Amino acid sequence: MDVFAHPKPFLKPFPGPFRIAFVLIDGFALMSYASAMEPLRAANLIAGRELYSVLNIPASGSRSVSSSGAIIGADTYLGENVDFDMVLVVAGSEPQGHRLRRLDHWLRLLASRKVSIGGVSAGPLILARAGIMEGHRLTIHWDHVSQLRDVSAKLIIEKTLFVRDRGRLTCAGGTAAMDMMHALITEHHGGHFAQRVSDWFIHTDVRPGENPQVAGLAQRHGVGDIGVLKALQAMENHMDDPLTLSQIAEIVGVSVRQINRLFRQHLGASTLEFYSGLRLRKAKGLLRGSLLSVADVAQATGFASNAHLSRQFSKSFGVSPTQYRMRLPGK
Repeated sequence: MDVFAHPKPFLKPFPGPFRIAFVLIDGFALMSYASAMEPLRAANLIAGRELYSVLNIPASGSRSVSSSGAIIGADTYLGENVDFDMVLVVAGSEPQGHRLRRLDHWLRLLASRKVSIGGVSAGPLILARAGIMEGHRLTIHWDHVSQLRDVSAKLIIEKTLFVRDRGRLTCAGGTAAMDMMHALITEHHGGHFAQRVSDWFIHTDVRPGENPQVAGLAQRHGVGDIGVLKALQAMENHMDDPLTLSQIAEIVGVSVRQINRLFRQHLGASTLEFYSGLRLRKAKGLLRGSLLSVADVAQATGFASNAHLSRQFSKSFGVSPTQYRMRLPGK
């Protein structure tokens, strides 16, 4: 089952474990791998049952060696199994030396089967080279941005901590992978359980994916209420697949009436009104800074159609998306 293939990603019926494979490229960053994997292990330990089934897959051979020399043995092999909910590729400082045709082919096969695919640290570069990231928003460690730009002009690169967009999950690496997994665990098991996992690692200042690889969520929105901040984090992590009001309230741990009261009190709008504004501003940024068609922008920001985006965009900004783009300098 692909959590990204359904209307509300990351929501999976339990008690069955969520199946994640880590594809490790030799020279992978050990901190990035541990920051993504260890929260899953801790979640299983705290829950007292297997919430997450984790398998390690070397890009080649029977083991992977990190940049620091740590060795991770194979639990299964490339191409042996496709029965995953998510596959994450973790790469390190020199991924250009690892153009593996077999891995490229396998990633394209997974994509065709609607398996969720992600990249951590330099992993997004591997995904882009496999040809499965065009038209998708993505992020990567700042040190690899120039290499990523060389792959394709159609890539929409965001210098944020992590990005989720229509079946793709990319992360800048380092401790940002822990923030990404906090978001995953929150949407599977709720904020209280996810906080227990974060507390296990003394990870008390959890950041949303939209944070730059700088300024925090509270500073950007000018709000300090913890419930509102949790809701904003969920919204920013769900631009292309909007959550319902009930799901947002569930993530925060309050009633629908209470979440609306908090938003009106702190942000002067209802929860869904504010959410719509966030998505429209994201659409505006994509129209300005990418080569995506208006229809692709609509899909990337969770609008049902080109016409739906155009109506809402015109209502908010006074011009249609096409008119806005035509008025940009140089057009």
